[in-house]
Amino acid sequence: MCGIVAISGIDRAAEHAYLGLYALQHRGQEAAGISTVAADGQAHLHKAHGLVVEGFRDETLRQLPGDLALGHSRYSTAGGAGLVNTQPIVVRYHAGDLALVHNGNLTNAGTLRDELVRAGALFQTTVDTEVIVHLIARSRAGSADEQVLEALGQLTGAFSVLITVGRTLYAARDPWGFRPLIMGRKKNGYVFASESCALDLIGAHGRYSIAPGEVLKIEDGRLERLPALRGAEHAAPCIFELVYFARPDSRLWDVAVDRARRAFGRQLAREHPAPADCVFSVPDSSNSAALGYSEESGIPLELGLIRNHYVGRTFIHPTQHGRDLGVRIKYNAVREVIQGQSVIVTDDSLARGTTSAGLISLIREAGAREIHFRVASPPVTHPCYYGIDMPTKEELIGARLSVEQIRRHLKVDTLGYLSLAGMHAAVAEHGPFCDACFSGHYPSPLVDLKYGHLAGRDRADS
Repeated sequence: MCGIVAISGIDRAAEHAYLGLYALQHRGQEAAGISTVAADGQAHLHKAHGLVVEGFRDETLRQLPGDLALGHSRYSTAGGAGLVNTQPIVVRYHAGDLALVHNGNLTNAGTLRDELVRAGALFQTTVDTEVIVHLIARSRAGSADEQVLEALGQLTGAFSVLITVGRTLYAARDPWGFRPLIMGRKKNGYVFASESCALDLIGAHGRYSIAPGEVLKIEDGRLERLPALRGAEHAAPCIFELVYFARPDSRLWDVAVDRARRAFGRQLAREHPAPADCVFSVPDSSNSAALGYSEESGIPLELGLIRNHYVGRTFIHPTQHGRDLGVRIKYNAVREVIQGQSVIVTDDSLARGTTSAGLISLIREAGAREIHFRVASPPVTHPCYYGIDMPTKEELIGARLSVEQIRRHLKVDTLGYLSLAGMHAAVAEHGPFCDACFSGHYPSPLVDLKYGHLAGRDRADS
């Protein structure tokens, strides 16, 4: 999962791209990159490990001239670490310097890569994004527009992409629309980003959600719609974006994320009520669901867990001791709220269950009389091949254990998951959605799985 941004027709585009990536930092913390295109059509590039604020100082941004920019914040889901796998990917191309950023995961990248290698292609990275670059470069179509369309038309799976060829910008979503991509205007220019919160920070207005399969072109300040990509029976935006990944102040596909999560919480309260003194969330991604649960149940909302926002992922180690320590570094229980009380604890989702087990231990130590654990989504039972970092099926607690077995594993008094039907009903007016991680129904072909490229892998590229 990554965050992408593009700026077109706005002075100091690199600074605007930086702001966009800053707003999208939750979508990727491993590395970031910004490319710009100057008036002469030449591309400039800077990549850096870590957070955006760490890798892009004022002097760095001043060395990225131009009014056209792409930005990418990386959460590596495979392909290996290192700046070579950090986007944007920038290459010399016969129609001008080409740069590309991609959010999502291609489910036929391995198959396409094998075909390209057999045809003589030399790959510099191990991310699936580079496959798109090679497909464009090897196209024999007559124009850059046709080459981009031909390349994108060969892809299956999830891809929201932003491409610059010379001083022309292309923006596209896959025909299923798995990953979000929003467009806004600022003065006479255009801004594209994975979430609307980035447009807010940049100061762009007139938000427009790029439609599934839509391909836009901006050249010399003019917006043009190119022929749409085909292949999907229906749109299938990722419901896990609403459950967990997106920022609550964003709007995706004309859905307010906060309102969707509150709706999940209200439905959860209807499906799994519990007698309790208070409700509190596992901060921060389940805050809105806890509000919804409290609103529906009438049980007071409290702050029972406090999160340390200055903890990075590097503190969390793969050993059990490391996981327990990671939980205690990241969270602390408020004893004055919890001691002697029957509490309802809401979380947005449950994958491995290791973090939740540590949290329950914290809450018990703080003196809770009863713990009713509520999850504002169904059991996660299948890996995601569309760009969300999910464990293998064998690691997913919802795939291995029944709800009662999970309750005993977590050592809670009661456990309730939002039903699959209830989750869809809460956002029915905006659906249908992809729910593959909950249902095992994958809307697009898993070509690489068929040919063994995804077999045994617990992570997807880009």
